[in-house]
Amino acid sequence: MAGRDDPDGSRGVGEVNETAFGHRATLFDEEPDAEAPGPTRKAGVLAGVRRLDPVLVDRIAAGEVVERPASALKELVENAIDAGARAIEITLEGGGAKLIRVADDGHGMGPDDLALAVLRHATSKLPDGDLSDIRTLGFRGEALPSIGAVAHLSITSRRAGDEAAHAILVEGGRTGPVRPAAAPPGTRVEIRDLFFATPARLKFLKSPRAEAQAAAEIVRRLALAHPAIRFTLAGDHLSGGTYPAETDDAAGFLRRAARLFGAEFTANAAPVSASREGLALEGHVGLPTFHRGTAGHIHMVVNGRPVRDKLLLSAVRGAYADVMAGDRHPVLALRLDCAPAFVDVNVHPAKTEVRFRDPGLVRSLVLSAIRDALGRAGVRGATTGAASALSMMRRPGGSGAWIPAAPRPGAFAGWQAPPDTSPAGGLETPPSSGGFGEDGQAGFDGVAMPTARQAEPDGSADAETHPLGAARAQLHETYIVAQTRDGIVLVDQHAAHERLVYERLKRERAGRGISRQILLIPEVVELDAVEVERLAGATEALASLGLVLEPFGPAAVILREVPAALASGNLGRLVRDAADALAEDQGLMEGTGHDGASPLERRLDAVLSRISCHGSIRAGRRLTAPEMDALLREMEATPFSGQCNHGRPTFVELKLADIEKLFGRR
Repeated sequence: MAGRDDPDGSRGVGEVNETAFGHRATLFDEEPDAEAPGPTRKAGVLAGVRRLDPVLVDRIAAGEVVERPASALKELVENAIDAGARAIEITLEGGGAKLIRVADDGHGMGPDDLALAVLRHATSKLPDGDLSDIRTLGFRGEALPSIGAVAHLSITSRRAGDEAAHAILVEGGRTGPVRPAAAPPGTRVEIRDLFFATPARLKFLKSPRAEAQAAAEIVRRLALAHPAIRFTLAGDHLSGGTYPAETDDAAGFLRRAARLFGAEFTANAAPVSASREGLALEGHVGLPTFHRGTAGHIHMVVNGRPVRDKLLLSAVRGAYADVMAGDRHPVLALRLDCAPAFVDVNVHPAKTEVRFRDPGLVRSLVLSAIRDALGRAGVRGATTGAASALSMMRRPGGSGAWIPAAPRPGAFAGWQAPPDTSPAGGLETPPSSGGFGEDGQAGFDGVAMPTARQAEPDGSADAETHPLGAARAQLHETYIVAQTRDGIVLVDQHAAHERLVYERLKRERAGRGISRQILLIPEVVELDAVEVERLAGATEALASLGLVLEPFGPAAVILREVPAALASGNLGRLVRDAADALAEDQGLMEGTGHDGASPLERRLDAVLSRISCHGSIRAGRRLTAPEMDALLREMEATPFSGQCNHGRPTFVELKLADIEKLFGRR
C-alpha cells in the first residue's frame, strides 16, 4: 500500500513503516526532539503522540474505577477488609458526594507505606506479583491515586506498635507530605467533595438519596461476604444500622443474611452444601414461594468477593425455572470457595465480574445444589403466605381481634339444614350473605364436609400428625381444609394436583418412559398451518412424552395415543397447549441452555408442564375424604409440591395461635 506522501507507491515498506511509526517510539525510548518538525492540528483533529500529564492520567483512571460515590466506598471498604479489620465504621454525607469516611481497626501503615499508597500501581497485595494467585479484594493499586485525582483525600493510619499515627493529603492529584498525627491503631480515610476536580462528572450523579442507597447496597453485599466483621453505617438519607460480628461459619453466614433480608428469611430458606472437584458451595436459598420482584436479593460471593456474574445468575434462574414464575426472582445467599487460580478476578476495572476456568463445572454445581436443596425442602411453603392471609382478616383499626360484619336482617330466617344429597356423602352449607368483615360476601358457599368428620376411620387422628394434616372439609369444591396438630392448612386442589401430575410424568420420562394409552377413536384436532408444521417437526419428541400424533391435512392433526394419566382430559386443548409450549421455546434446539439442560430437555419439560394441567383435579370437582387425604399424603411425598408449575403456592398454613389472636383469645 502506498504511503500518504508517496502516491506512486515507489517507497519501500520498511521506509513507510519508519515514517508512519517513528514518533510512537518516543513513548518508550526518549522524549521527541523539540526542533524536529511534527504534525499539526488540521480541521479539528489532533495529530501526533505525546505523553499525558500524570494528573490527567489519574483522572482518566478515576473514570474507570470511581463511577459514583458507591464505587469509591467499595474500594475503601475492601482495603479495610484486606488490612485485617474486625470492625469498620462508615459515614456518608450528601450521598457520599460531600463526605465518605471509612475507619477500621486493621493493621495500619507506617509513614513510608503511607507515601507509597497514593502512588499509581503501588500495592502490598501482590507480594510475588502472581496474578493467578490473588487472595485479596484489591490488588490493582489504582483506587487511592484515582480518588485523590478527583477529590480531597486524606489518610490517617497507625500500626499497632507505633507511638504515633501519620497522615497524608491528596487534593486534585497534588500530594502533600506525610506528617505526624494523633489516631488509634488502624486507618481512617476521608473523601471530601468527590469530583470537585472534574465538575462535569457531578452532572451524572443521581439524587443524594439515590446515591446513599447505592452505597448502602455496597455495604450490604460486603457485610454478607464477611460475616465475622462488624459493620456500622451512618449518614443522611440513611436509616443507619450496625451488623454485629458473627461467626465465620454457615450459621454465622445465615444470621448475617437474616439481618439483610429480614427475620423471615430463616424460616423460608433451605440450606445448601455441596462440593465438587475443588469447589465448595454453601449458604441458603429461599423457597420458591418466597420471592421478590427484582433480582436484587440474589447474593453470590466468590472467595470472599461479592459478584454479579452472569454465569452464576443464569444458573440460579435455571434452578428455579420449574418452580417460580418468570417475572419473579428468588432470595438467596451463597458463597463459592475455590482455588485462586480457578477464577480470574482481573476482568473488570471495578472487580465486579469474574471468569471461571471451567464455567460448565461451576454452572452444574450451582444448579444441582439449589435443586437438591429445594427438593429436600419438600412440601414446605413460605410463611409469608399465612401472614398475608391473616392480615386480610384483622380489624381495620389495626388491633389483633377480628370483628365480623353484622348479618343483614333476615339473612338466616327460617333456614333449615338440607338433606345429605352430595355425591361425596357430605353436607352442604346454605347460601350465606355474611363474610369476613364484609357485608354480602358469600364466604363459605358450597362447603362440603367429608364423611370422615362424622365417622373417623382408624388412624384419622394420627393423620393430623402429618405436615399437611387430615382433610376436614372442601370449600367451593376447590379448596381443601385440613387440620394439623397446631393449626389448619388450606390447599388449592387443582394447583397441588397439577404439580403432582407434572412430577409423576417427569419421573416416568426419566425411567421407562411415559405410559401411553391408545385412543379407541383417534381424535382430530384442528389447528392453523403453522402449528401443524410445528407439531409435525416434533413428533418424535412428543412421542417420548406419550403424545402420538400425525398431520391430518394442512390444518389439522390426528391424535392416536396420549399419556395414560391424561386420558380423561380435554384432548383437543392438550394438543393446542403442546403446540403453544413448543412455540415459546422455538429455535433452541442446539447447544446447552443457561440452566445446564439441553434445549430439547427444556422443550419437553415445557410441554409436560403445559399438558399436566389437563390430567389434574379440576376446580369444581367434589372430593371424598379418602381422596382428599390421598392428595395430601402424595403432596408430602413429592418434591416441589409447595408450588404449582406456574410458581403459585399450593397451600397456606395458619397456626392455631395466630387464629386465636384474630378472635382475641390471646
